[in-house]
Amino acid sequence: MLSRRQEIILKAIVEEFIRTAEPIGSKTLLEQYGLSCSSATIRNEMNYLETEGLLEKTHASSGRVPSTYGYRYYVEYLMDSQLEEKEKNQLQTFFSRDLPLEDVIQESCDILSNMTNLTSLVLGPDANKQSLAHIKLFPLTDRSAVAVIITDQGHAENKTFHFEDKVSVEDIQNCTAILNDYLVGTLINDVVEKLNEIKPILERSVKRHEVLFNAFVQAFVKFASDNVYFSGATNMLYQPEFSDIEKLKEIMKMFDDSTMWRSIGTSESSIKVKSPDNKGELIWVNDVAIVSSVFNIGEEEGKLMVVGPSRMNYNKIVSILDFATQFIESQYKKKK
Repeated sequence: MLSRRQEIILKAIVEEFIRTAEPIGSKTLLEQYGLSCSSATIRNEMNYLETEGLLEKTHASSGRVPSTYGYRYYVEYLMDSQLEEKEKNQLQTFFSRDLPLEDVIQESCDILSNMTNLTSLVLGPDANKQSLAHIKLFPLTDRSAVAVIITDQGHAENKTFHFEDKVSVEDIQNCTAILNDYLVGTLINDVVEKLNEIKPILERSVKRHEVLFNAFVQAFVKFASDNVYFSGATNMLYQPEFSDIEKLKEIMKMFDDSTMWRSIGTSESSIKVKSPDNKGELIWVNDVAIVSSVFNIGEEEGKLMVVGPSRMNYNKIVSILDFATQFIESQYKKKK
């Protein structure tokens, strides 16, 4: 562990670098933070922090910047996560609206991105672990219907179908009965394959089988893949750390890998962050910092994340995430 003075200096460097994105020197620390020691003493302490791997020296100046290890130490031991009154009021105004839970989760992701100027995402329930429990299909007109797909974990997805040709109520009822007879208990990711196996049965019993078959295939393909929602991905373009186009391309590739996002938090290198519910986690992947917080809705688990450079405002982000996930859980219980 560091001495009290070393911790004060490290904390000041991290917070000043987060604010300015400029390397920090001893003069800045004296002027901005009024430390009760000489410039020479500060330089000696900075040298020590550098030898311990907590700070790094840049080529451009004699100033120092935090290393990943330095950020990790800061988050584990020095950070005081507390939501400012202005931010709290913004969140309370947003969450005071009466919205369906699905909208609350998605819009929480949007407001996180807007408030942090970073990228945010929400992970919905993992389709790999869910099986089909029931399908309901309600006709709206002779060219449209609403399908309700329910999983064994109680998750429900609503899909509106628009048909190019007319489909009778009888066809809709027969199709629904067949799908429930043959597909219940099938993993969501395997439903499309099973649909192809029972296609001959649909052909024998449903006149407009082709129209309904195609609609359900599209619905289940979307259901299996539509479990990661991003907001503010282009915010990465404005971070100085990602001005290198090759580095930016790598980050954009990360956004397309839903498996990677689901593995976040299972790594031994992830750390818990201090929050009232202790649900926050932090990990660094390829110079990218990812702060996440879990929310539970019934038997399902989701996760809100904020993604950005290591130089992010951890205090603010952890507090906002904690507020949002607590509200999502309370909103769900209220609507039960």
